[in-house]
Amino acid sequence: MPLALFALTIAAYAIGTTEFVIVGLLPTVAQDLGISLPLAGLIVSVYALGVTFGAPVLTALTGRAGRKALLLGLMALFVAGNLAAALAPGYGTLLAARVLSAFAHGVFFSVGATIAAGLVAPDRRASAIAMMFMGLTVAIVTGVPLGTWIGQSFGWRATFLAVAGLGVVAFIAIAALLPAGLPKAPPTRLLEQARVLGSGRLLLVFAMTALGYGGTFVTFTYLAPVLQQVGGFSEGSVSLILVLYGLAIAAGNLVGGRVADRDPVRALTVLFALQALVLALFSLTAPLPWLALPTLAALGFLSFANVPGLQLYVVQLARLHRPEAVDVASALNIAAFNLGIAAGAWVGGVVVESPLGLGATPWVGALLVAAALGLTLWSGALDRRARGAAPQPA
Repeated sequence: MPLALFALTIAAYAIGTTEFVIVGLLPTVAQDLGISLPLAGLIVSVYALGVTFGAPVLTALTGRAGRKALLLGLMALFVAGNLAAALAPGYGTLLAARVLSAFAHGVFFSVGATIAAGLVAPDRRASAIAMMFMGLTVAIVTGVPLGTWIGQSFGWRATFLAVAGLGVVAFIAIAALLPAGLPKAPPTRLLEQARVLGSGRLLLVFAMTALGYGGTFVTFTYLAPVLQQVGGFSEGSVSLILVLYGLAIAAGNLVGGRVADRDPVRALTVLFALQALVLALFSLTAPLPWLALPTLAALGFLSFANVPGLQLYVVQLARLHRPEAVDVASALNIAAFNLGIAAGAWVGGVVVESPLGLGATPWVGALLVAAALGLTLWSGALDRRARGAAPQPA
């Protein structure tokens, strides 16, 4: 793999860390700013919405910019956003700073995958893209727990300063290692994105993505307070538990890709059913530390195992229903993932603020995943009907 690819991986690591590290810091941020946990949870929702709506628009607007200059500008914006978060005098300023970082996130992954594929031979493009996205996985395993520990030890602002430092390292790596004059893909027009959104079959999969992935975030967003207030774990142990959760996520992502290769709908049906079951089970085991940890490991495994299948399925359907805009459909499914995060975090905040409380977030998340399971069964039935209606070869 060329060294330039490692520069993209470092940037993905920094971006992945800033997206998810707030989960481990919610109690600390809420206490320091004097806000409620649900208000702190909106920091997760606002970031995800920034990715969801910023990525398609900004990717279209920057389609004619030079690739290297664009990536350098995105990393500069990322550093500025995290520095602004670290120095934010209040809640509103922190939200605005998170939106800046989110804009960089969305466009980076939209164009970064194309750049990664262009750095290697055609038969190694999938591996190159996987290498870049490995930065996200490694961030969940190491960056999030480490950032949580830094925030608990030195204050949450120190975490954002550290992430800004990672952004500076990524900026230098891109400047030094990425070649100039990278080829540009044809700019994606907003009209093409609108045409994809006009396909009912693709909208069904986007809804599966938002509900199935977002259901976990009803609990994951408030995982630190759930562990401390419901499970009785100490603040210091939360970062270690996040390591366990991250390792489970990495394993689930790998296994999920393998089981989804042949039949993504069947794999998603099984994974969503298990995910809903484990979420419901976690609402019972959360107060019991010796049962909470294995349940949480299973939840981490399942919550990201559906990602490859959802992405593969939307590409398969796009080839049938919008063959001229397969890449656009794939990008919009990434937006659906982030819309799910935003919705899940918001729903979690509503539950926490209601009489149900923190302990109810897992089973409420299970209901959302169960809805995704219902949509998956419906979509599979539509696929079978379409195959049955197709003309048979003579």
